[in-house]
Amino acid sequence: MIHIILHHHISKDKEGQYYTISFDVPENVEKITVSYDYFRKGKGFISDLKPSNTVDIGLEDEKGNFLGWSGSAHKSVSVGEYDSSPGYLCQPIGSGKWKIIVGAYHIMPEGVDVTYNIDFKLKGERLLFGDLHIHTTASDGKLSAYEIGVFAKSRGLDFVALANHNNFSENFSLPHIDGLTFVPAVEWTHYKGHMNFFGVANPFENSFVANTKEEMQSLISKARSKGAVISVNHPKCRFCPYLWEDENAFDMVEIWNGPMRKTNTDGIKWWTYMLCSGRRLPAVGGSDFHKPKGFVRLGNPVTGVYSKSPAPEDILDAVKNGRCFVSESVDGVRLNLKYGEFSMGDVAKYGTDIPLVIESNAKNLVIVTDKCERNINLADGRAEIKLEKVKFAYVKALKGKRITAVSNPIYF
Repeated sequence: MIHIILHHHISKDKEGQYYTISFDVPENVEKITVSYDYFRKGKGFISDLKPSNTVDIGLEDEKGNFLGWSGSAHKSVSVGEYDSSPGYLCQPIGSGKWKIIVGAYHIMPEGVDVTYNIDFKLKGERLLFGDLHIHTTASDGKLSAYEIGVFAKSRGLDFVALANHNNFSENFSLPHIDGLTFVPAVEWTHYKGHMNFFGVANPFENSFVANTKEEMQSLISKARSKGAVISVNHPKCRFCPYLWEDENAFDMVEIWNGPMRKTNTDGIKWWTYMLCSGRRLPAVGGSDFHKPKGFVRLGNPVTGVYSKSPAPEDILDAVKNGRCFVSESVDGVRLNLKYGEFSMGDVAKYGTDIPLVIESNAKNLVIVTDKCERNINLADGRAEIKLEKVKFAYVKALKGKRITAVSNPIYF
């Protein structure tokens, strides 16, 4: 974050006029917030009854384009690539000279000093939390897409994937909710297993129907050719397990579906078995939320993603590359792994003198490799572990015997 302050005096002779003052915007900015303050007599409606200063505000970008106006109703306004204040356009932030539009509505005889505080939020990796498996009224859920969005934001989520059963129509009319990203998704729901197709509004060439293994493989191939990233859902569920005799049909594994239970611990074991066999499969989680006040809660679990932006394509790119972990809630355990210059999801070259660095707000974790599992303790949110040569390493957090978070691996 970069912060600058502008001091500006408005003289009485400017009253009733509009004009601009400029400020410099550096490169690599994602969002600009302008807050301002000045002296007014009284507060609330009293300030409207007595003669006082009233200064309005608006913004122009480096090309002179008008971006929005809020009068004196708001003392802080923002413009960003992914969200902006009501009344202001969303757009990429260009470097150069931007302008504050000053509206000198009422000015006292002595003039008024205005202080503008300008904050620049820079582009860069950030941790976002989302739920990658939600149903709406477009299939068998009880809330609309908009209602889900409002609910998700109230629970602190940054992104959601509305994965309705074999139905993609909703992806063409997703709502806009400031501060919340919708990742396009469809849950391909088949009698032999369920898979989420992420990133494409319509992943099917025609319909979802496939009756043979060959037809399934063709459907998967065509969805991938459109750019879909595929996750196998609740693969060890006793009611709707994954039964296809093809473990190459998916790119990721939903290791955690809804509240932690045997379905999920079995799924984690299956995923770990595939890692031991040499597969490199990112792990994700989702609530499978259908209705409020049920056994399944929105945002339990969440997938925590280290993404370079809130854009759906950047979130999905981080997920499919394993730059994420699964935790029981937004306020739950956070995990990150580093090995030299490498992070979760990366393939690192093994070095005898390079420690595995674990960062977490948990105190006790278990490290899992293809050779063993062992407990580790963290001090001040960090631990350094020397590894023998292994195929992969990931960590899981426990509360008693219950799993509360699982990281993605670093591969070697």
